[in-house]
Amino acid sequence: MKVLKFGGSSVSNAQNITLVKNIVAQTETDRIIVVVSALGGITDLLLKTAHLAATQEQSYKTVIQEIEQRHLSTIKALIPVQDQSGILSKIKSELNVLETLMEGAYLIGEITPKLSDKMVSYGELLSSYIINAYFLAEHLDSEHIDARTLIKTDETYGKAVVDFEQTTANCKHSFHNSTQKIMVMGGFIASSVNGNSTTLGRGGSDYTAAILAGALEAEVLEIWTDVSGMYTANPKIVKQSKAIAHISYEEAMELSHFGAKVLYPPTIQPVLAKSIPIRIKNTFSPEDTGTLVSKNQNENTKTVRGISHVGQVALLSLEGPGMVGILGISKRFFEVLSRHGISIVLITQASSEHSICVGIAADDAPMAEAIVNEEFQNEISRKKIKAVFVEKNLAIVALIGDYMKHHQGLSGKMFSALGRNNVNIRAIAQGASERNISAVISENDVKKALNTLHEEFFEAQTKQLNLFVMGVGNVGAKFLAQIKQQQAYLKSHLKLNLRVIGISNSRTMVFNEEGISLAQWEKDLENGQKADKELFFDMVKSLNFRNSIFVDNTASEEVSQTYANYLKHSISVVTCNKIACSSDYDYYQYLKDLARQYNAPFLFETNVGAGLPILDTLKHLIASGDTVLKIQAVLSGSLNFVFNNFNDHTTFHDIVQQAQEEGYTEPDPKIDLSGIDVMRKILILARESNHILEIEDIENRAFLPQESLDTTNNEDFFLSLKKYEASFQELYQKAKGADSKLKYVAQFEDGKANVGLQQIPKGHDFYNLEGSDNIVLFYTKRYPDQPLIIKGAGAGADVTASGIFADIVRIGNF
Repeated sequence: MKVLKFGGSSVSNAQNITLVKNIVAQTETDRIIVVVSALGGITDLLLKTAHLAATQEQSYKTVIQEIEQRHLSTIKALIPVQDQSGILSKIKSELNVLETLMEGAYLIGEITPKLSDKMVSYGELLSSYIINAYFLAEHLDSEHIDARTLIKTDETYGKAVVDFEQTTANCKHSFHNSTQKIMVMGGFIASSVNGNSTTLGRGGSDYTAAILAGALEAEVLEIWTDVSGMYTANPKIVKQSKAIAHISYEEAMELSHFGAKVLYPPTIQPVLAKSIPIRIKNTFSPEDTGTLVSKNQNENTKTVRGISHVGQVALLSLEGPGMVGILGISKRFFEVLSRHGISIVLITQASSEHSICVGIAADDAPMAEAIVNEEFQNEISRKKIKAVFVEKNLAIVALIGDYMKHHQGLSGKMFSALGRNNVNIRAIAQGASERNISAVISENDVKKALNTLHEEFFEAQTKQLNLFVMGVGNVGAKFLAQIKQQQAYLKSHLKLNLRVIGISNSRTMVFNEEGISLAQWEKDLENGQKADKELFFDMVKSLNFRNSIFVDNTASEEVSQTYANYLKHSISVVTCNKIACSSDYDYYQYLKDLARQYNAPFLFETNVGAGLPILDTLKHLIASGDTVLKIQAVLSGSLNFVFNNFNDHTTFHDIVQQAQEEGYTEPDPKIDLSGIDVMRKILILARESNHILEIEDIENRAFLPQESLDTTNNEDFFLSLKKYEASFQELYQKAKGADSKLKYVAQFEDGKANVGLQQIPKGHDFYNLEGSDNIVLFYTKRYPDQPLIIKGAGAGADVTASGIFADIVRIGNF
């Protein structure tokens, strides 16, 4: 049994649906499940209609008429006249319901996600019904199945989550009770357990096919599209790129993530566990082998003597099924260009002879387009060859060298380097001698591409890190100053080139693709655009610089909630903001998982000990197989500063105020003095020790009066400290009387954690802890009696900034 999925371009019109029928009819297997998308462009029209109706634009009716005409004309072109009546009646009836739904949206002036899913589902419902009717008219043993009766989901409209257990049961039942060889159904659509229409999100038709293949343990899942498999680059841009014959599931997912849109990544999941192969085929060139996605993988690749580039290039592409196996096509193509004095600077042709692509001077493009179309007018009119396709504003960059053939990996390095810099490759050409590897890119990217490739192949292996910094208060400003001071050193000694591309505070933000001058960043930021976290992320994403790092120097919960967006786009995150890693465990783990999945480091060393390598040390212990038995620590540099300086000659209020003024505390000092900050730190240590713990599980033995804890602003908080000075002096005198010192201690042992003020006697490791220093004692299986001790400055903008800096360098050394 095989599952065949046909995308929108494959079913965009009657002519293409005929190709689909031929493919299905020639498929050799006992049973076939055919999954189809909506007719090409219909989903977009449905969404457009819904939007117009919801905004009470009368023009929505015109678009509905266009949708109706598309379907009715398709029926009339496919189905014999004598068989059209019932089919037209069915389609018109469904379209009447759709129109009623749209009218409802128009009358109330809005559309809900639930209603949107209901409306957009009509694309696949109608196309699958029409295609099945056509199959029957062509005497194929076929039946139509409403996918909503099989695939069950929750009610997350727009991207519903599949109930695989129920769905699998439904699929098996329907399949085993069907007597027809072919089952036709629409992709993308499903229904909730309550019977409401839902959709499966982007790439949903692929997903539908994969769900069915997995549930029925198909021998293969075939995805029929408009390209002959997965390409080394996006074939819609790289016109002559070559299909990969055999690729692993993992490689396919990687290619899908990074721009090869032939295959939607989630498609692989339902078939991966059952090792069901996926074959990607071209509806318009079914004889092409396509790409087989399976467990196996195959990879081969190649010293560069030079890098060249040709500017102001246009690509001229001639393609079509009428070119395959026909002698003289190439000769006529080149001769017509030669007769008109048009010089060719790049040539490539697919081995199937399905397409010829040449690079020419951009000034020659208009003439070339006209003369080639004239030369092949007969073939174009008979749709044997498509009209010549022209792309302008391009350039060619090329690696050149006689001995590239004997060195593996040069192509990979070239494309990887360009890709990391957001340089899209439009075409690839490589001679049989492998002396020249050429890539066609945007003219606007030439400077960036040449610099990237020169750095990659000729210069000392300097790694460029592109930083996007949010928060430039005490810590952020110190961080930027440290980068400015160390930039030259890092480049010459560590081969790291740090560039700050974007900076934002709570008011404004500024970007510079060439790097912001750290000698005048304050002025640039002052004159920047209005700050917006979402726009900041969009800018980072669109720039698509290699080795991008988002640096969060804020204490904002809202900013911490954006980390997932960055990690999902392979953008590393470095933060001194403790909120994310001390929030719900599920979110903490989600971020860690994303970092692994997208190979984007998520580092937060400064969350616990400012510049101290506490988490780094702990990670090495865990990675080497050690087990943490107990953690004892003074984790608040600010509290240690306060209690080291508080005595019977000072007031608690004045010392806390001094700590705030010197930058030891959070902007809200109550976060430190209430114990919340220390709770977050011990929580993170516990989690990094592989324990599942929530902040509510930590016992907080608060020493502040309740009135102080209940204050809502710093002014009231400091007033409360004055009011309760006597109680603070009492705490001091009790410790002094016991010949002890006050320390705010965090402890984790046997899965439980607590924080609180303690009297530390002489001889204890904590007793002589000076200033704002932190100390952590790790008791592990390897250090059961004499703990591993980490001690040093644990608060202050400088040391926190240095901790962030250290995390940046760690990423550079990955």
